[in-house]
Amino acid sequence: MNAHSTLEAPLTGVHCRIIDCNDAGAAAAVEAFVAGQGGTPFHRPRWLRAIERGTGQRGVGIAAMDDNAMVGWLPMTEIHSPIFGRALVSSGFAVDGGVLAENRSVAELLCSHAQDLALRRSCDSIELRGGIVPDGWRATCDSHSGFVGELASGDEEQLAAIPRKQRAEVRKSLRMDFDLQIGRSERDREMHYDVYAESVRNLGTPVFPRSLFTAVLDEFEDSSDILTVSAGGMPVASVLSLYNRQTVMPYWGGGTQQARSLRANERMYFELMLHARRRGCTRFDFGRSKTGSGPWHYKKNWGFTPEPLTYANWTAPGRAPRDADPTSAAYARKVALWKRLPLGIANRIGPFIARGLG
Repeated sequence: MNAHSTLEAPLTGVHCRIIDCNDAGAAAAVEAFVAGQGGTPFHRPRWLRAIERGTGQRGVGIAAMDDNAMVGWLPMTEIHSPIFGRALVSSGFAVDGGVLAENRSVAELLCSHAQDLALRRSCDSIELRGGIVPDGWRATCDSHSGFVGELASGDEEQLAAIPRKQRAEVRKSLRMDFDLQIGRSERDREMHYDVYAESVRNLGTPVFPRSLFTAVLDEFEDSSDILTVSAGGMPVASVLSLYNRQTVMPYWGGGTQQARSLRANERMYFELMLHARRRGCTRFDFGRSKTGSGPWHYKKNWGFTPEPLTYANWTAPGRAPRDADPTSAAYARKVALWKRLPLGIANRIGPFIARGLG
């Protein structure tokens, strides 16, 4: 990526520039713009760096500049997969990260340059997860929902804020003899990956490479941690969380086969709410879920209101839209087969597949 590669722009005084996120000065300027725009962790150059280091998928960002002032930013990951094709995704391996711009004209300009870049790099499509939807792009707002709510002011208040039925499950989990660990050590990372890998195998999806989690934790060393719940000395539920603008984001979490009967996930998320409040957080971002899915209903049971997420797609002329959703109907048979794979085999071949999902 070249920090000084400039593209022509139709807007007077505004031009687009490819940003090298490994260039400290360029990355600092983008970080300042993202913060000023109220962006997410997925807009930040460190996210692009983490994805590139953790998956091998190249990060590329386009900045819109008005003279020396940044007025727009589009972070993208260039996804190459022999199974799912080639695409520019904003942002890769994220639930958000679409265009940040001071006005719609700048956003349209950034997306136009993204189209040119996609064609030059033989990417059949572009996916925007959030942000402004450019004219002529296909928008969807019914496939996924987000769940964000306020944290209570104290432990008892947090428990009381949970709807009655789910609160009863949390109370049962509080009577269990669990060990809780919060940290970023090598042991924390091992426990998290072991639990997460089993969890996604049980759901029928391939696991991301462990290097992805390592890279994200390293890049966000001041704003991430892992909370793990163990029973009888064995980890049964674990979640890797990000912290951003007084919001905790449990991002990659799951439980083993035992977790459900032990109600370990209930304990994990409740303890994370308490931990986040002590860190100074005021909001809990439960992440996205496919609308109508089991996780979607689970989050509603906690008292969170689903908010539709708007995603946008552009497909190059003559090409078919990319389908990288492993839970879609097209992959139903493969999902059923994956659930039956021995965990060791799933963990060996899963990362090769998953690094192409984006």
